[in-house]
Amino acid sequence: MHLDGKQIRVLAHPLRARLLGQLRVDGPATATRLAAALGTNTGATSYHLRQLADVGLVTEDDTVGQGRERWWRSAHDMSSWKRDVFAGDPDATAASDWLDSYALTRLVEQVEAWRRVRPGEPAEWRAAAESSDYILDLNAEQLAAMNDELGAVIERYRGVAPGEGARQVLFYLYGVPR
Repeated sequence: MHLDGKQIRVLAHPLRARLLGQLRVDGPATATRLAAALGTNTGATSYHLRQLADVGLVTEDDTVGQGRERWWRSAHDMSSWKRDVFAGDPDATAASDWLDSYALTRLVEQVEAWRRVRPGEPAEWRAAAESSDYILDLNAEQLAAMNDELGAVIERYRGVAPGEGARQVLFYLYGVPR
């Protein structure tokens, strides 16, 4: 999902970004469960879930829970944004910058977490997990085309049924000029 100006301004908040991420990774949850998982209080969690719901980033999930429990789920399994889309909207531009920084921080945290547990992981996972860095000489059009092609490959794998022994895999892709 490509974020619009209102969505990116709402999402650019530490707790809201964490709430949306938690719902995407672990699936539907109540505000109470999310508060416990994220080390915050239920009142703040409920408030920020409603803010996310107001812009269509989360929705109530009536398929789980019982009685008066209010379950929430992510409305989309990914978000994307391009800073230039928000030209002329300084708040959305600042929100885009904050989310870029937040995403990079999360990337480093996730890779460091893998590095710490990697020695105890099965050999097939140690072999499959890969870090790469490439230096390419491309113009802007070529970089955009490469990103489109890589995005198509990722979309193809998102549509595949998980195989035996499947785990969630975090895949980050950054192509930036030097």
